[in-house]
Amino acid sequence: MYNPTRFQENRPEVLAALMQQFPLATIVTSQDGEPCADHIPLQYIATENGNGRLIGHVARANPLWKHADGQKVLVIFQGPQAYITPNWYASKAEDPRVVPTWNYAVVHARCTLRTVSEPTALLAILRQLTDQHESSQFHPWSVDDAPADYLDKLCAAIVGIELDVHTLDGKWKVSQDKTRQNHDSLVQGLRQAGSEDQQALADMLHGYGPVENRD
Repeated sequence: MYNPTRFQENRPEVLAALMQQFPLATIVTSQDGEPCADHIPLQYIATENGNGRLIGHVARANPLWKHADGQKVLVIFQGPQAYITPNWYASKAEDPRVVPTWNYAVVHARCTLRTVSEPTALLAILRQLTDQHESSQFHPWSVDDAPADYLDKLCAAIVGIELDVHTLDGKWKVSQDKTRQNHDSLVQGLRQAGSEDQQALADMLHGYGPVENRD
């Protein structure tokens, strides 16, 4: 990933927060010599030693778990993103030398993938994933709410995956290379535009002021 210094984000807590907020990841593998991408919700778990790990599951019919077991893979988490129109630059009224761009935040995790088929361990993964995503519900659903024989049938059709994270790289392209005047006017433009992604991106820009263009 091309990642100029001014856009690099390496703070572990910031990278973890994005992965936890946007858990639908893209797992990039090589299958029979061809690049392949699968979109799998994953849960990031911090560890005392290392960069943490990711857990999830895939359909048993998905060749990912056969081709990638024990292999190094690239996992991509996409955060807020939005088109930036030149009309939002405050300087445009005096200087028309502005062009569109795209702002976004992403995390790239390089991992080693291993599979989990043992029933107790697989159920533990399902419980962790479900408890995480049900935590905001008024009446959280639990894996144990489903009949045992039904769970056994479903578990036979899936394979758990665990990914040991070797490196984490974050790219926050949020107009750090713009002047304070234009940076602030972009925040205003995004807020007025109003979509959920635009609002989230405006919050992100607000937290990142302009920096010296070093690249």
